[in-house]
Amino acid sequence: MSSKKILEKSEVREYFNGTGFDRWNRIYSKSEEINTVQKNIRKGHQKTVDDVVSYIKNYPELTKKSFCDAGCGVGSLAIPLLRLGIKDLQVSDISSEMIKETKRRVNELGLNQRKIKFETCDLEQLRGLFDVVICLDVFIHYPQPVAEEMVKHLCDLSQEKLIVSFAPYTPVLAVLKNIGKLFPGPSKTTRAYTLREKGIINAAKEKGFTVVRNKLNQAPFYFSKLIEFEKN
Repeated sequence: MSSKKILEKSEVREYFNGTGFDRWNRIYSKSEEINTVQKNIRKGHQKTVDDVVSYIKNYPELTKKSFCDAGCGVGSLAIPLLRLGIKDLQVSDISSEMIKETKRRVNELGLNQRKIKFETCDLEQLRGLFDVVICLDVFIHYPQPVAEEMVKHLCDLSQEKLIVSFAPYTPVLAVLKNIGKLFPGPSKTTRAYTLREKGIINAAKEKGFTVVRNKLNQAPFYFSKLIEFEKN
């Protein structure tokens, strides 16, 4: 692993255990202590979560399947999955603070923690074998080559489905990225990457996965391409 990659990973971990955790915890909650940009990001992310739930709830024998929520944040997806009756769920995040908050929210809502395994780790360290692997809005921290390797890694962990979302490369997003608008608030200590969809699809294809469906979700200051892959 290059020293640059190690440095970026350290920056991401530090950010989401400190300033980033405080900011994103407010965004992914019902707090009104956020600005207009952050409210739009909340709406956009919720669209993505809602779409994923709509896909998953129609899977046959849903409650018998194992799931992995890679990069779970504060439980925005994990909680709806538990509410669907999923009994085998592993959640992971590079930030220990995010994992703690997910646990807190699960407890607060009275959901059964015995149904969920919590792990603090980055995508590279993630291990296991699952029927369905989901990774939402995490690849914004990975440049194109690394993101494609992470897609391949997640494919290796999935027996049936892989669902990912990422900020797609477009001229508009390139401009927003250059002026620092992909992250809300004045502190943007982590880099934000937009990714070319073709590279993500080809990475999954190398591992025997094909696209089932895809959708672009957007709100002001939120752009996320959602793709559901299925193993051939």
